[in-house]
Amino acid sequence: MELFDSLKAKITGKDTRIVFPEGNEPRIIGAAVRLAAEGLLVPVLLGNEAEIKEVAAQRGFSVDNLEVINPETYSEFDAMVTAFVARRKGKATEEQARTILKDVNYFGTMLTYMGLTDGMVSGAVHSTGDTVRPALQIIKTKPGVSRTSGAFIMLRGRDNEKYLFSDCAINVNPNAQELAEIAVESAKTAELFDIEPKVAMLSFSTKGSAKAEEATKVEEATKIAQELAPEYEIDGELQFDAAYVASVGQQKAPDSKVAGQATVFVFPELQSGNIGYKIAQRFGNFEAIGPILQGLNKPISDLSRGSNEEDVYKLAIITSAQALMN
Repeated sequence: MELFDSLKAKITGKDTRIVFPEGNEPRIIGAAVRLAAEGLLVPVLLGNEAEIKEVAAQRGFSVDNLEVINPETYSEFDAMVTAFVARRKGKATEEQARTILKDVNYFGTMLTYMGLTDGMVSGAVHSTGDTVRPALQIIKTKPGVSRTSGAFIMLRGRDNEKYLFSDCAINVNPNAQELAEIAVESAKTAELFDIEPKVAMLSFSTKGSAKAEEATKVEEATKIAQELAPEYEIDGELQFDAAYVASVGQQKAPDSKVAGQATVFVFPELQSGNIGYKIAQRFGNFEAIGPILQGLNKPISDLSRGSNEEDVYKLAIITSAQALMN
């Protein structure tokens, strides 16, 4: 069964509620109409209902059966303000909260925090920072996870070839502890998408072939990750060819259970991760789905501003599946 067929089967009939802060964006509306029509989840659009209907009509869509919430006229806004002030623990006054919560990303994140929606998808017109900042302040990371990270599902061909690349979106230069946490969360994400997690901690060095602080960090991160989650196959430091190509893995790391058969690739810092997934996408003809934000208490997903309607549709399905897993 292909990835999204499997995910659809998991979420159909579960009525997970996913909020879309950019409710008047045509790509969002198109995806939301499709998701609702297929019975995959319950989309909640934020914005002015008249404006949303006008945009939808221009695209030939009807949103009459979709739930729309206008933050400007929300009847439970006072309760949301109170909950936000309590969550921020003295970092925001009531007056400040009333201003902050007019931001649709903060408003949508609060709906999820309060349990009124199960997850959020944003980023079609907002930056990653605009999406992630409210999540970190309100949803926050799971116990034992110091920061969130961003993974991409990499898909290619009809034979359902799929891998996980992480972190390619959030952390500029994680330390060994943070990198270890990213590895463990990436293994959990892989399982959600029916990828058997064999986690490669990537470097320009394989098993001490080069001596440098950067390689030592990956070596230390590998040891920490193995201690944090001994149930997963995690190994490093490995060069990409040693992690991916069986013959190279056998030559460079013959005792490794990951080398040559890795399915999850953890990059040592953001620069190489971002470059790596885009090379695979453009040169290798992989479809890159994400970034999927990992390590949060509830799922918040960040679209690329270059995303299309299909990307919104797929990321919403992933977010719904994450909500059911939490």
